[in-house]
Amino acid sequence: MSAIEIIDHAPELAVDCLIIGAGAAGLVAALSAVESGESVLVLERDAVPQGSTALSAGLIPAAGTRWQAALGIDDSPARFAADIMHKAHDEPDAALVRLVTTTIGPTLEWLADRHQLPFSLVDNFTYPGHSRYRMHGLPSRAGRELIDRLRTAAESAGIDILCDAHATTLLVDRAQRIVGMRFTRPDGSSDEIGCGRLILACSGYGGNPVLVARHIPDLASATYFGHVGNQGDALVWGEQLGAATRHLGGHQGHGSVAHPAGILISWATITEGGFQVNANGERFSNEASGYSEQAAHVLSQPDGIAWTIFDARIAGIAAQFEDFRNAVAHGAVLEADDVASLAAAMRVPPAVLAATCADVNEAKAQQRTDRFGRSFADVPQLAPPYRAVKVTGALFHTQGGLVIDDRARVVRKDGTAIENLYAAGGAACGVSGADASGYLSGNGLLTAVALGRVAGLAR
Repeated sequence: MSAIEIIDHAPELAVDCLIIGAGAAGLVAALSAVESGESVLVLERDAVPQGSTALSAGLIPAAGTRWQAALGIDDSPARFAADIMHKAHDEPDAALVRLVTTTIGPTLEWLADRHQLPFSLVDNFTYPGHSRYRMHGLPSRAGRELIDRLRTAAESAGIDILCDAHATTLLVDRAQRIVGMRFTRPDGSSDEIGCGRLILACSGYGGNPVLVARHIPDLASATYFGHVGNQGDALVWGEQLGAATRHLGGHQGHGSVAHPAGILISWATITEGGFQVNANGERFSNEASGYSEQAAHVLSQPDGIAWTIFDARIAGIAAQFEDFRNAVAHGAVLEADDVASLAAAMRVPPAVLAATCADVNEAKAQQRTDRFGRSFADVPQLAPPYRAVKVTGALFHTQGGLVIDDRARVVRKDGTAIENLYAAGGAACGVSGADASGYLSGNGLLTAVALGRVAGLAR
């Protein structure tokens, strides 16, 4: 259990900047801090760095980048900020939104130039809520590649990453200034490390069932698709120090995780013209609203299961993602030459599925908005051969957390900053508002990378 302990003498061994967590937020913070001349140590509870980043598609949204410019895409941080605020119903802190949207583009270009991360733009489908193509990813379009390349960059920069080191106790002096951290090893032994400042990059509380039930009761029984180490340590430490918190119910869900394979299915399967049905072969929601809020809709269906239906053309687009290729290899993607054969493979009532498909086809032909509020204007028709994947809804990671200032310092309830305590990524309150519907695709890695950069440079 995360705890705080008051000590009279700071640990003998100390670094300028101690970082908890070696995900995208922690490694970007480490690269930034060492570049500005600080001694840095990263504590990572796992045997190798992975975290939520490794489980993601590794796509980072940014506006006004050179990759967009090369493709003639007119975008700006201000337009990106407007998209974030619109999706989150104007709930996020506008200053924080400006900070991350203006920081992220230069940060990606710095990672490419200084640390050789070969980003490119996803330019063949648009994610819900984004008014421009702005998702940047690495060749595999997988979070595992992102975390591996960041770890390699950190090692090349001489940054020490201490793995199998579970930070448990925040050490403070009698004035409540952070002086270090106690951590434990798998064999039960413990050690202490002092610091001039501490960056919390250990994500949110998605892996803590008690906190999920308290703050996100609708997903209390949902599959958790995030990292088990996301236990809410940063939140607990911050609250014990009197830190302000905000939007603790904010989270990213996903309505398309292959079941029972547990593989993420790209939302291009929906945005390019696919749709979802339940075990009865019936549609049940506006799938195009966003994959985050769709998680709860899927989970409300019989057995918490749905089917994502699309076609070979869309499968070709989704195949750029390693996860989708893995799902195909796993046998999770069914194929059929006609709707009747597809219904048989899915084991849903054929007449009902046929009627559902006909209704979607008609909505597309008439370019109309359906009874769920989904607009089918300019949405391509599906054509045989068809594809289907059985999916469930899942909780990926939380978006609420500790309130921070423009230097990523944690802020107390009275508005003053805790001078040497910083938070980035899921440890900090993000830009997704109070619930799942406010999550704009990529918001998680946006705040991980952008706030990691801000915190790392904020000496």
